[in-house]
Amino acid sequence: MSDEAASAKKTGTKRYDRSIVEGPLAAAVWKLAWPTILANIIGGLQGVIDHALVGNFVGFTGNAAVGVSWQIFLVVIVFISSLFTGMSVLVARFAGAGDHEKVDRTVYQAFLTAIILALGVIGPAGYLLAPRLLGLVNASAAVQAEALPFLRTMFLFSLGMMIFFMLSGALRSAGDAKTPMRLGITATALNILFNVVLIRGLGPIPAFGTKGAAMGTSMAFGLVGVYSLYKLLMGGWVISFPKHEGFAPDWTIIKSLFKFGLPTGFQGIAMNIGGVLLLGFIGSVKNGAEAQATYAVSYTELFSFVTWTSTALLGAAATIAGQNLGAGHPERAVQGVGVAARIGLAGAAFIGALFLLIPHQLLGIFGMHDAIVLELGTQLLRVLAVSGLFITVALTYTGGLQGTGDTKGPMYISIVSQMLLPLSICFVMQRLGTLQPIHIWLAILAGHMTRCTLSVIRFRQGKWRAIKVDLGSAPAHG
Repeated sequence: MSDEAASAKKTGTKRYDRSIVEGPLAAAVWKLAWPTILANIIGGLQGVIDHALVGNFVGFTGNAAVGVSWQIFLVVIVFISSLFTGMSVLVARFAGAGDHEKVDRTVYQAFLTAIILALGVIGPAGYLLAPRLLGLVNASAAVQAEALPFLRTMFLFSLGMMIFFMLSGALRSAGDAKTPMRLGITATALNILFNVVLIRGLGPIPAFGTKGAAMGTSMAFGLVGVYSLYKLLMGGWVISFPKHEGFAPDWTIIKSLFKFGLPTGFQGIAMNIGGVLLLGFIGSVKNGAEAQATYAVSYTELFSFVTWTSTALLGAAATIAGQNLGAGHPERAVQGVGVAARIGLAGAAFIGALFLLIPHQLLGIFGMHDAIVLELGTQLLRVLAVSGLFITVALTYTGGLQGTGDTKGPMYISIVSQMLLPLSICFVMQRLGTLQPIHIWLAILAGHMTRCTLSVIRFRQGKWRAIKVDLGSAPAHG
């Protein structure tokens, strides 16, 4: 190793939190997870408040509109987010090895690629295709009327959210989970403030209704994005933009981003397409609008109390596994993922108990008092109380796989478990002429159980131990 390389590694070792690869595992997992759990819960309250405001000022058609719009928006946005998974693989591995130069090069190239795609593809294409996309989910005319302006606003002004997602993934992979928490809480506070005003109106500001929720979200993340860009340029975080390498694309890094990120992108697209098609099945049953509103609140919002925790643990497991593999400690990676799964199970069991004990009270928060909606919502929450135990384990082991660079395994698993299996169940029941909401709810449970089983098996096979990553030398600049 050259003197320059040794000096860089020494600087990187001091720069990153070494307790992730050297200290007690439970403490390391919790240190990474709790800021993200808190940020996710507070951020999720934004969605709860959006649905509550829209439900009380617009009605359950507004709830359904927000639900179907987010499902469609995520199908598209997840492709860009897949680049951040590729970035996180590289950042965690290089941070574990103490190589801060490669970390910063990776972060900048991910930012550059994502910003071009967000401005050049998502905005214009999403605006034009929004009406056709809404037609895929069998939404009623009333729901489509509320959803179209919401969806178009989200597509056109998605850049701030993209910057936030990119930064959060990079910072956590480098071992800093508190900065994304602070950014997330700030964005949530701004979002709630804007949405309270824009959804219902205030003084000279008119009530924008459902569209106001999208406007508030875009404005909040836009402001956070501007501040984050300033910090990346000026320094002060564990990650930053490179100072002396220019701003041109580095195709070696971009190729690696796509290599590790695209499978996660296809995974997310498959899952969300499955979600859109599932909404189509939900809309096709008797009382379809009520069933879609139930799904939007029970699954998208209330079940998020499970997925917020599980997603945070996915990120913690990915960072623990990736950094320890980079540091040459694969067995520690295995143990860390197991610790994350056990924490997730405890949280899912607690939330599931609430679903079983107080379903009407939880649904009532969103202004859902219709008898049919309450019946369907209680039914779905009972199923989700069990489903949460499986999805939290599935997500933590998915994090372990993705963090080490095995992004293809989770892709295949998700396509089978979250798309093919539940949709096949719904299709068969529909062809038999007996499709009911309970069949759809049980299909979701079957998908989560299958994903859990396959994810654990894949991780324990240990093929991720042999995955190599390298970016080569930094490009020369005169």
